[in-house]
Amino acid sequence: MAQNIYDSEVFFKEYIQLPRQIKGLAGAPEWPTLRAMLPASLTGAKFLDLGCGFGWASRWARKSGAAEVLGVDISENMLAKAREFPADGGIAYLRADLNSLELPPNTFNVAFSSLTLHYLKDLPHLVAQVYQSLVAGGTFVFSVEHPLWTAPSSPAFIKDSKGRTVWPLDRYIDEGERITNWLADGVVKQHRMLATYIRILLEAGFTLSAIDEWAPNEEDLIANPGWEKARIRPPFLLMKASKLV
Repeated sequence: MAQNIYDSEVFFKEYIQLPRQIKGLAGAPEWPTLRAMLPASLTGAKFLDLGCGFGWASRWARKSGAAEVLGVDISENMLAKAREFPADGGIAYLRADLNSLELPPNTFNVAFSSLTLHYLKDLPHLVAQVYQSLVAGGTFVFSVEHPLWTAPSSPAFIKDSKGRTVWPLDRYIDEGERITNWLADGVVKQHRMLATYIRILLEAGFTLSAIDEWAPNEEDLIANPGWEKARIRPPFLLMKASKLV
């Protein structure tokens, strides 16, 4: 079972203060790029939101025309927050561990996940489930923490011998568990190389349609002061995969 850090009182108290939890999608600077990877129209679509959190993307999908939305998360705290918003008969929420989630075949038009998959130990299982759950022509769009971010054993910027701020990349090739202190001690993430994310998608049967190593541009930096260091190493990896048949 995946670590359920989001149901830790200490962690959750800090987490709900993050801009993207207060402002929703408007607080996620990578959202416009991620949105551009999703189908132009969701009218009548069945939308799967993996690691749905407070349900921001689930509600956006419904407002964009999706007929049915299923939001899945392991955290009861997250789902409780999602259910505090006005009820919508077109959105259903399910508590489940994505490492072992079983999905109905040939059901969804779009599968989506934001900053969740780097927590999963058995990502190949989930990706295979997503593939078989999509109808022909379906789309899978997701973001994860960039592998350059997840690789270091001590993920923090440092000063080099010349006084420049640099990112101390190490253990990039050695995939697997990383334990970091983020909002609380002992947060478990899974490091994978960029090539591994691609390989998992291809082995499941997907065709890779788009990839973006997201970093803030000048406009993003104006809107989000303090993001300058994100130009040193990209914080997010965004991918779009398609089920052609």
